[in-house]
Amino acid sequence: MPVLGPFDKLSGPQRRVFLAAFLGWTLDSLDFFLLIFCVKAIAQEFHTQPSAVLGAVFYTQAFRPVGALLFGMLADRYGRRPVLMANILGFSVIELACAFAPSLNVLLGLRALFGIAMGGEWGVGAALAFETLPKEGRGTFSGILQEGYAVGSIVASAAFGLLFAGFHWHGLSVPGIGWRGLFILGATPALLAFYVQTRVQESPVWLAAVKKRKGKDAVHAGPVWQREIIQFLPTFLFLILLMTAFMSFSHGTQDVYPTFLAVHANLSPETIGFIGVLYGLGSIAGGIVFGALSERWGRKRAIIVAALLAIPVIPLYAYGHSAIMLGTGAVLMQFMVQGAWGVVPAYLTELSPAPVRATAPGLAYQLGALVTSWNGKGQALAAERWGNYPAVLAITVAVVALALAGLASLGREAGGREMTEA
Repeated sequence: MPVLGPFDKLSGPQRRVFLAAFLGWTLDSLDFFLLIFCVKAIAQEFHTQPSAVLGAVFYTQAFRPVGALLFGMLADRYGRRPVLMANILGFSVIELACAFAPSLNVLLGLRALFGIAMGGEWGVGAALAFETLPKEGRGTFSGILQEGYAVGSIVASAAFGLLFAGFHWHGLSVPGIGWRGLFILGATPALLAFYVQTRVQESPVWLAAVKKRKGKDAVHAGPVWQREIIQFLPTFLFLILLMTAFMSFSHGTQDVYPTFLAVHANLSPETIGFIGVLYGLGSIAGGIVFGALSERWGRKRAIIVAALLAIPVIPLYAYGHSAIMLGTGAVLMQFMVQGAWGVVPAYLTELSPAPVRATAPGLAYQLGALVTSWNGKGQALAAERWGNYPAVLAITVAVVALALAGLASLGREAGGREMTEA
């Protein structure tokens, strides 16, 4: 495929770095979405409402900036590679602990810790990838890297559909493992840390910066970096606002959707899982297409077009009268949502100066998550109060899509910036 042409020019070490960053975000997403699909079951076990369980999403979102700041600062100081390994091990161990939570309060506390680990992975992985890959084709790399999130949701959907309640196929009967079994399965990302340890190289930009700091220019480097970071502050504040809109766009269309399909549309776990796989595939396609288009159109235009095209999809997405209509709407919606998101990794890293490139993009990303951390719980509460999930979903998409397009139009273009120029 021509759109994947930039990968043909990558060296072996560059491909391994990209794979590690992609899988890190994929497996992080898997562990996040396993809870999303199990909300109804967890609520039933702990004798509470789905909105109470979705408080776990709030705690995860609220603590993600802590992880972005902590792991980002460590990666800027000690290197991207070792911090990425520690990060992956961290969220895997916490996911395993969630499987043995004796109460909802314990589960909520564990999901807060999971948020710290989840918040660190994106910024560190993106910095490692874009400081290693060539600038040619960066939009395509960005679109595919971000869709690790969609791949994680697909795996979570498939696991939920096949393993939660079990299945029968040609005489073969596989018993269900429930939500606790799915969380045990979600601990397997720890194996990726061994791949990073043995096969992935450190960022050449970070290594060059360390060498420079130890050389003759070390005396002058500090003041220069300080001035660059101070000049970056207005852009950083803009990125927080932009990521708030982005987070509202993705989480506002994803977090309560499986619950909507179960509670409002009364669909079975198998059907919900199948729809989840389909809209995950739509997400991947959208990220790749708009990521590649951002190479021609520029980052801003690609974001604006994808955001605005989500609005005409609302009737199918929220008001479809059958599983087929709802599934089609979900696929088209996530094509647009993740189409806009596919530009984000490249755009944020291009706008960030080298001394804080592992910290600033991830921190802006996760502060946006903090601002919108009540999104899922708020949507569920509103739907339970009004008895109208479709209206809540429709209003969310319309408002957020317009806000995202408006904010993106105010930003500056930075496509193709050299990562080594700082």
